[in-house]
Amino acid sequence: MLTRRALTLSAPSLLAGLPAHAAAWPERPSRWLVGYGAGGASDIFARMIARALGTTGAPPVVVENRPSGGGIVATEALLAGPADGTNVLHVDNGMMIYNPALYARLPFDPDRDLVMAAFIARFPFFVLVRPDSPLASFEDMRAAGRREAVTYATPAVASPHHMAMELLRRRAGFEAAHVPYRGMPAVLQDMVAGRVDCAIADITNALPYISSGRARALVQLGDTRSPAVTDVRTAGEAGVADCVAYGWMGVCLPRAAGADTQAKLNQAVREAMSGPETRTQIQTTGAEALPLSVAECAALVRQESAVWRPLIRELGIRLEG
Repeated sequence: MLTRRALTLSAPSLLAGLPAHAAAWPERPSRWLVGYGAGGASDIFARMIARALGTTGAPPVVVENRPSGGGIVATEALLAGPADGTNVLHVDNGMMIYNPALYARLPFDPDRDLVMAAFIARFPFFVLVRPDSPLASFEDMRAAGRREAVTYATPAVASPHHMAMELLRRRAGFEAAHVPYRGMPAVLQDMVAGRVDCAIADITNALPYISSGRARALVQLGDTRSPAVTDVRTAGEAGVADCVAYGWMGVCLPRAAGADTQAKLNQAVREAMSGPETRTQIQTTGAEALPLSVAECAALVRQESAVWRPLIRELGIRLEG
């Protein structure tokens, strides 16, 4: 889970502590590798940052999609190239935290081979039900799950959504049956249609449904209430201790990249995300930007690994590489 110090930072402080001069990355045309297809959240955020970097007159940053399970193909492409900052990798918690516990064999070791040079944003999770659901509150869902398992939908097995709900049900002490789908549109469609009792959605997908009245949120899994949805309690406020889960994104370099290259990339991402247009775009999605240093990124990876890898192993989830 994210550090308390990191969580207290907010978008207006993105430039705090940065040198006055412009970032020196990218010095040459660069590739921003994305392990998912075009149009998804990772692709959208990568292109948003690439556009923002382009407004500074820097050499072009080209977003290249290399979709595959677990982002493995994109990670291999990064590690096959030079460690000079001309190739960067867009990562999420699945790629950095889950993969070592999920895959029996990986062609690389994220802990050994990658360094997270910058943090992009975090995405709180919400448990959603259809408007006419008999589950009127989180307490109703917990009580129902103690009688018999409630069904919950996520976009995939071993997704951050899946892990977040498993953490919630274990901490809160109720039974829930996982119903995995292929992507969030199908999850939300079947939740609204009543084919599952509830769904767990990140804020970028949950917010349009909550604001339009197409879904009700029973609880959110942030450590504090999301600024975009302030009337929904956190799990902690609902009496569930130590239950915080976010989806998040960052930018990685090969471990062999020098400290200077890491620092330049960190500064460039922070500056790109601090622009008014980019800040507005991020706020519209409900995501929360955090300006973490390279050292804070390393601390985040260690802390998240200590929470989620044991849970994955306990659940017995294994994927083929």
